[in-house]
Amino acid sequence: MADIDKVFSLVPGKHKLNLHASYAIFEDGEFADRDKLEPKHFKKWVEFAKERGIGLDFNPTFFSHSKVVDGLTLSSPIDEVRNFWIEHGKACVRISQYFAEELGIPCAMNIWIPDGYKDIPADRMGPRARFKDSLDQILSIPYDKSKVLVCLESKVFGIGLESYTVGSSEFTINYAANNDIISLMDNGHYHPTELVSDKISSMLLFNEKIALHVTRPVRWDSDHVVLFDDETREIAKEIVRNDAIDRVLLALDFFDASINRISAWTVGMRNMQKALLYALVSPNKKFKELQDTNQFTELMAMQEEMKIYPFGDVWDYFCEKNNVPVKGEWFKEVKKYEEEVLSKRA
Repeated sequence: MADIDKVFSLVPGKHKLNLHASYAIFEDGEFADRDKLEPKHFKKWVEFAKERGIGLDFNPTFFSHSKVVDGLTLSSPIDEVRNFWIEHGKACVRISQYFAEELGIPCAMNIWIPDGYKDIPADRMGPRARFKDSLDQILSIPYDKSKVLVCLESKVFGIGLESYTVGSSEFTINYAANNDIISLMDNGHYHPTELVSDKISSMLLFNEKIALHVTRPVRWDSDHVVLFDDETREIAKEIVRNDAIDRVLLALDFFDASINRISAWTVGMRNMQKALLYALVSPNKKFKELQDTNQFTELMAMQEEMKIYPFGDVWDYFCEKNNVPVKGEWFKEVKKYEEEVLSKRA
């Protein structure tokens, strides 16, 4: 928690914290398996959020557990396995509502499962039918949809499930649309030639809300630290240009333990904010006019000129107004924290 506080002190604005169910905090001698988790196991996280005036989002943890049998959870043909994970999902809905009620801020609860097969399956329908039934059971429990914003995330493939993924894009988009929940797109969960930035406008035309996990895939879903790169900027532009800031649930999903994690979190968060600010200060109406009148030569010229405009001064002002370090000054704080805190941990 101290590390989170340190990052928040280096990133402008107010944020939400996204927890996995595996982050439950038990008292000495206490333990509850994932199908038996209760709101009380997250009380300390709620207290942490209340003290800082932030909201909490939540993720069931359908991985890193002995009940992931043959790589399957909610789509498993083994009733005992599937029922365990269904109960986990139900528990997470209840915990998400607890977060929302305690903090007065809606909680986005995202469901992603790692289910799939390494080689060509003999039955593609069966696992997806079981997954659909499992989701139906999880969402059958009473909950307030204005407080718990259930999201469903797809993936094209994963390590060890190269040939078939149960929760494909087609499955999740259709399930979400037919069950009044939110479709979530992770820009590392598609084929490398697909761009989530290109999908946002289509999704917004047919959905009141959508959700995003912004990451940086390097050839696959590697979850590298988010940079101020082309795709991050394009995602931000699509949100801003389509007046969808209030319709997009935006989260970051990256991890790199090869570098200082305080720095990694700070770089990624600040870069996403930079991308949104860059989109906000761009002459989007003028760009649209040029496109609609087929003036693509001028459009390209103006877009390229924008890249060297003094956007950095606006960013620095935003940081100053929020009392966080400007320019690279934040890294001095990271180095100091590494020397005084991180290096002394067992």
